[in-house]
Formats: sequence, structure tokens, C-alpha cells
Amino acid sequence: MSDVLRVQSHEAARDEAIRVFLRSQPEFLRGDADLMADLGVRPDAANVVDFGPVALSRAAQAHRQESKVRRRLETVARANLEAQSQIHEAALELIGASGHADLAERLDALAGRRFGLAAVIALEGDAPAGWRALAEGQCDLTLGGAQAARLGVLPTAHGLFAGHDVEIGSVALIRLQLWSPARAGVLAFGASAPDAFTADMGHDLLDFLARVVERTAERWPAP
Repeated sequence: MSDVLRVQSHEAARDEAIRVFLRSQPEFLRGDADLMADLGVRPDAANVVDFGPVALSRAAQAHRQESKVRRRLETVARANLEAQSQIHEAALELIGASGHADLAERLDALAGRRFGLAAVIALEGDAPAGWRALAEGQCDLTLGGAQAARLGVLPTAHGLFAGHDVEIGSVALIRLQLWSPARAGVLAFGASAPDAFTADMGHDLLDFLARVVERTAERWPAP
């Protein structure tokens, strides 16, 4: 125990000697730029050592970064909530359609009004009035095999939007299966901006809207 006390007494005496030295020779610290940088201190305009600016700067930077990330997450959350609300309202409009032609007209109108998009319902074989007719097998060719959806820049799909005023830069295509026996179709949305739809985007809300289109269209006989 006596050895421990001697060590503690020695360390206390050493620390006190350092404090006395720095008080009596302040220029030793202020004149050593490397030591000042290692300690994260600097002299201010009044020649008084300012302790902690590096730590404070790092804390402030971390706080700004945290605030930026939080604001971004809040913005994304609000946008997602708004998109969900818009899609649900659109679904209610589609359910009220009186026939195939009215369904296609409502879809295109609300897509333009709510999202600034062009919208088309396409079907292989004979298609109802207002729908786009596709050749047999064209759904697989357009979507790329058995894919359920395809988003991004796809020039070969621009023909789906023939007759629309908007210049198509990117598209979102969702596979449709209608009636029994099943008829293959595509729910297509076109945007003027090339980056409006990208391959890495999620399409859950568009899938939901496609299922609404399927169930609504099946209220009337297949053409």
C-alpha cells in the first residue's frame, strides 16, 4: 500500500510542477505550434489560450451532419406519405370507372393531373376502346422475359405513348394479368425526365395501382 501511495504522491507532485511551469512560462506552450495543434488549442486575439476549438468544431460538424440527415429522412418520409395518399386517391377514382374506355381515360387524366405523367393500358390481342393493342408476346419483349416490372430509360417502349403530347424520357412498366384464361397486358407510365424512373426504384405503389386496374377491368367482359 505504501508503494501505491508513493506513486500517487509522485504523480501529484509532477502534475503540480507542470502547472507551475506553464503558469510561469506561458510562452513555452504558445510558442510551440505543433504542441498546440496536438492539444487542439490556439491563442485568441487577446493572446489567451482558447482550449477545445477542435473538439467544439467536430461536435458542431457532427450536429450539422445529423441535422442534415434527419431533415433528409423527414423529407423522404413526407414525400412517401404524400405519394401513398395520391395513389390511394387515384385508386378510388379508377374504381368508379363505368367501362374499359372510361378506365383508360381516367387513368391517363389522373396520371397527368396528379403526377405529370402519361399513362396507358396495353393488352395483347384484341384490346378494348381506349387501350393499346399489342402483338402476342410483346409484353415479354417489352418487359424483358418474365419480369413483373421494368423502370428506366427504354426507347423501345415509347411507342406505347403514341398520341400523347409529352415527350417520353423514362418509363415505368408493370405487368398485368387479366381475366381467365389470362390475358397479358402492361400498365405503362411515361415521364418527360430521363431520371424520373430508374431501374433501382421501388415500384410497390405502382404494383398496387396495377392490381386496382386489373380488378376494375375484370368487372366487364374481355374483348
